[in-house]
Amino acid sequence: MLVQRSSALTGSRYPGHLTHRQGRRYPARMPLDPAAAPIIELMEASFPRLPEAGEDAAALRARLEALPKVPITEEIAACEDRAIPGPTGDLPVRIYRPMTHPHDPLPGTVYFHGGGWVICGLDSHDGACRRLANAVNAVVVSVDYRLAPEHPYPAAVDDGYAALEWVTSHANELGIDPSRIAVAGDSAGGNIAAVVAQMARDRSGPSLAYQLLVYPVIDSTSTRNERPSRTENAEGYFLVLKQMEWYREMYVRDDTTGAEPYCSPHVAESLAGLPPACIVTAEMDLLRDEGEHYASVLEAAGVPVTMYRAPGMFHGFFNMHLVLDGAKDAQKVAFEAMRAGLETA
Repeated sequence: MLVQRSSALTGSRYPGHLTHRQGRRYPARMPLDPAAAPIIELMEASFPRLPEAGEDAAALRARLEALPKVPITEEIAACEDRAIPGPTGDLPVRIYRPMTHPHDPLPGTVYFHGGGWVICGLDSHDGACRRLANAVNAVVVSVDYRLAPEHPYPAAVDDGYAALEWVTSHANELGIDPSRIAVAGDSAGGNIAAVVAQMARDRSGPSLAYQLLVYPVIDSTSTRNERPSRTENAEGYFLVLKQMEWYREMYVRDDTTGAEPYCSPHVAESLAGLPPACIVTAEMDLLRDEGEHYASVLEAAGVPVTMYRAPGMFHGFFNMHLVLDGAKDAQKVAFEAMRAGLETA
C-alpha cells in the first residue's frame, strides 16, 4: 500500500487518510465535510431516486435524461463516438484524446461509468472522462455497456471485456501503447473494471498495466450488509441502502449469482497477478468498507495498492473537483498514482 502521505495533502484539514503498509489506519470518524452538505441536499432533491409507482428502470433513465446537462468545462484534443463489436451486437464507445501528449503512442484507459448497472451512460460521465484523459495524459475509451434489468449479470462485464480486447487489438489505430493499458471505473463501473482485470488474467487476455477503482461495488454476496459502513452510512449521504439494494436486485438477481467472483471480485480464489491498483473510497459511503477490504486482499496477494479514503466525503463526490476540495485531493492522489503506474509499466 502507499507508504507516505501525498504532498498534495500536507496541511489538509483531514490529515492521515492515506494508508500504512503495516495495516490500514484511519483517525476517528470525521463529520461530513461542511461543503458537501448542500451538494447532497441538492442531489437528493433533483437526482432521480428509485422508480416511482408504475415506473420501471427505463422510466427512471428517462427522468435522468431530462435533467439539465452539465456544461463542458474540460477541453480535450479530440472526442469521437464509435460502435465496436460487442458480444451481442454493436457496442457504443466514446474515445477521448488529451490536450497534451509529449510522446506517442500514449497510455490507454478503458473506462466504465457508474450508475448501479442500471442508469447513466456516455453523456453522464463525459466530464469525468475528459478530466481523466488530461490528468493521466492517456487516450480514454468510455464504454456504453448494456444495462440491467434488461441485461442482467454478466452482460455488463462481458461487454467490458470485449471493449478491452478491442482497444488492445486496435491500439496502433488509436495511438495507444498496448503495454500501457488500464481499466478504470466508478461505483458499478469500478466493479466492472475490477472484474475485467480478473477476466484478462484468467483468460490470458490483454496484459493490463493498472486499475483505478473509485468507490467500487465489490460485495454482492448474501453477507454484504454485515459491513459496518452499510449501517453507518445507510441513510443521509445521497446513496442510501434501499437504493443500492434495488440496483443489486436489477443486476444480480440472487445470492448464488452474487457469490460468483465475476460479480463479487473479492471472493476470487486468487487475486495474484492482477495489475497494480488505486482504490478511492469515501468516508460517508455505504460502499466504503468493501472497497477497503478489496484493497487489503489485493495487497495480501502481492498486488501493489494505493488506498485513499476521502474524509468527510460521500458516494459520487469524486468528479466534483470544481466545488469540493475533497474531490481535488482525491483526484490528485488517484491521478498521480495512475499516471506513475502507466509511465513505468
